[in-house]
Amino acid sequence: MSPAAGGSSNAAAAYDNRRRWQALGVGLVAAFMTLLDISIVNVAIPSLEHALRAGPSDLQWVLSGYALAFGLVLVPAGRFGDVRGRRNTFVFGVGLFTLTSALAGLAQSPGWLIAARLLQGAAAGLVNPQVTGLIQQLFQGAERARPFGLLGATIGISTAVGPLLGGLLIAAGGPDHGWRWVFFVNVPVGVVAVLLGLRLLPGRPPGRAAPARRDPVGVTLLAVGVTLVLLPLMQREQWHGPVKWLLLPAGLIALAGFGLWERRYARQGAPLFDVRLFGRKSYTLGSVIALIYFGGFSAIFFIFTLYLQSGRGYSALVAGLAITPFALGSAVASAVGGRIVNRFGRPLVAVGLLTVVVGLGLVALAIELAPHAPVPWVTAAPLLLAGIGSGLVIAPNQTLTLSQVPVPQAGSGAGMLQTGQRIGSAVGIAVVGAVFFSAVTAGNDAWSRAFERSLLVSAGIIALALLVALADLTHREKRKEGPPINASRRGGAPS
Repeated sequence: MSPAAGGSSNAAAAYDNRRRWQALGVGLVAAFMTLLDISIVNVAIPSLEHALRAGPSDLQWVLSGYALAFGLVLVPAGRFGDVRGRRNTFVFGVGLFTLTSALAGLAQSPGWLIAARLLQGAAAGLVNPQVTGLIQQLFQGAERARPFGLLGATIGISTAVGPLLGGLLIAAGGPDHGWRWVFFVNVPVGVVAVLLGLRLLPGRPPGRAAPARRDPVGVTLLAVGVTLVLLPLMQREQWHGPVKWLLLPAGLIALAGFGLWERRYARQGAPLFDVRLFGRKSYTLGSVIALIYFGGFSAIFFIFTLYLQSGRGYSALVAGLAITPFALGSAVASAVGGRIVNRFGRPLVAVGLLTVVVGLGLVALAIELAPHAPVPWVTAAPLLLAGIGSGLVIAPNQTLTLSQVPVPQAGSGAGMLQTGQRIGSAVGIAVVGAVFFSAVTAGNDAWSRAFERSLLVSAGIIALALLVALADLTHREKRKEGPPINASRRGGAPS
């Protein structure tokens, strides 16, 4: 057994089975809360715009500022938790998230709300890598599949159910103040999560010393690269002209510099991110699939909410209810996928990707064949199918991707995986959003046409992830890869 596996074994042995599942429950609640805030605010935009007299640029920063700060913090936060202990990092992150949620709900101006959202996003970035790291620390080998399945369900449900919960809160709070409850709802949950986190989460494993050297150059290169890539995508509607797109290649150059620096720094000290993880095919392949999949997955809810509210005149509550079938399908399939991923491996992810593509195609077909029928009814069955497919993608892919990551690098490895997901989401929303808005101006029945076209683009992006998975399956017999770093040959998840 490797040292990494031994460290995980000792950590798991120190916790009885009941307590580690309780610790996982606390982590999943916090992850749900932070991921929910990516999508829940979308349906609050009309109410928020009226109450604070926010302009288009302000509203864009309310939405994208959270995602930007989230993406910037993930890898450094994951590494910090690996070194200094995940409990303290988790508790601090949840406490900061709770405080900034209250500040956002109390906002009296667009600038106030934007500042609170930036800090809230940074706090979310502190929390999420610790949850994945805890799974690696408290569970071993094949038994990680179930908690990763629950985490996958949490990711899928939080993204899909955000519009529904936001619609309920706005309906209860009224058009003037309902948007404030979108933020206030985090406060009591966050307080409980802090208290339970202090009690239930494990501290730093004994004998793990902090590295003597820091990596400020790596932190700077990663922050600059992620910022330059995300900013033009998030500000595409507000920054006019082609000059903004020059930031994209500059960001990619900075990220390439980050990779080269980390490889060099690993010879001298503890790097922010050990690029040798990409030498494991399971980690590289899973990261690529996640990046592409989230490019199509995240855009679905963005365009569907716009179509229902702005194009068809549905309320925020009905718009949220319309997405519920996807959330239900994703929840059930994620739990099942987590249990069976060790048996089927990567083919399960391919089946899930194919199911999502088929489901989205059927949604577009339903809108085409019944353009005047109630949208929530005609799209319910195909969205349920797409949600089932999504559940078979997110949780199993995450399990397979992180199966060979050493426990001392679990936080930074998960942070890099999630950073890719955030970048993929931003790229997907930019591309699909551009298709949507260009088609809206095209004349009769423009909203339905725009939704159909952009939905097919989302399906096409997900089909690219399917091609990556199929290419791997085609060549997997030719590839000989060692056992997972964190597991014995008997316990590791198949790639």
